[in-house]
Amino acid sequence: MSMLVLNLMVLAALLPAAAACLRSDAARDSAFWATLVLAVMGPCAVALSLVGGEWQTSLSAALWISIAASLLLFALLSAIAVQAWRLTPLLMPFLAVLGLLAALVHEVEAPRPLSGIAPAAWLDLHIVVSVLTYALLTLAAVASLGAFLQERSLKRKRPTRLSRMLPSVADGEHLAGRLLMASEAVLGLGLVSGMATQYFESGSLLVFGHKTLLSLVAFGLIGVLLIGHRVCGVRGRMAARVVLASYLLLTLAYPGVKFVTQVLLS
Repeated sequence: MSMLVLNLMVLAALLPAAAACLRSDAARDSAFWATLVLAVMGPCAVALSLVGGEWQTSLSAALWISIAASLLLFALLSAIAVQAWRLTPLLMPFLAVLGLLAALVHEVEAPRPLSGIAPAAWLDLHIVVSVLTYALLTLAAVASLGAFLQERSLKRKRPTRLSRMLPSVADGEHLAGRLLMASEAVLGLGLVSGMATQYFESGSLLVFGHKTLLSLVAFGLIGVLLIGHRVCGVRGRMAARVVLASYLLLTLAYPGVKFVTQVLLS
C-alpha cells in the first residue's frame, strides 16, 4: 500500500508540468523548467527505488524506468529544440497513464528472475539500449500525434486551445523525423545486442518469439517511413499513422509481453 501511495504521489507530480503549458502566457520560462524538474525527479526516484542497484524484470519497474528515461530525454530535447516544450500537454498525460498502470500492476505482477547466463555487460547494454529506444520512440510518437492534431485543426479552420499550444506542423514533423532517425539507429543496436544475448543464453542468434517479431516489424516500418520521407516526401497523416503503428508494435513487444507473462498468466 505504501508503494501504491508513493506511485500516486509521483503521478500527481506530473500534472503541474502539463498545467503550466496551458497558461495563456505559457513559454519556455522558469515556471516550465520548475514543473519539468519536479516531473522528472519523481519517476527517477521511483525507478531507482525499484531497481535497487540491480536490474528488475518486473513490468512496473520497466514502465517507471521508461517514464523516467522519456522525461529525461524530453528535458534535453526541450533545452536544445525551441518548440519541443510545446509537446508537454500531450506527453505528460500519456506518461501519467503509464505510471498509473505501473502502480496498479505492481500489486499483482509475478516477475521472473534474470537468467544470469549472458555476460552482465551484454545484458546491461541490451537493457539500456531497449529503454533508450522506447523513450525515443515515445517522444517521436507524441511529436507525430501533435503534428497530426495541428494539421487537422488547420484543415478544419477550427483551432482549439490544445492546438494553439502544440508546435507547428513543420516543427512537429521535424522533431518526429529526427527522433525517428535516432530511434531506428538505437533500435538496430538493440536488435544486435539482443541477438548476442540470445546467443549466450541459447546458442542461437535469433529466436522468433513475439518480442523479436514485433521489434523487427517496427524496425522495418520505421525504415520504410524514413526512406519514403527521403524519396517520396511522405509526411502528414500517413507518416503519423506509421509512427503510431510502430510505437504500438514496440509497446506490444516490450511492456505488452511482460504484461501477458507477468500479470495475465501469473
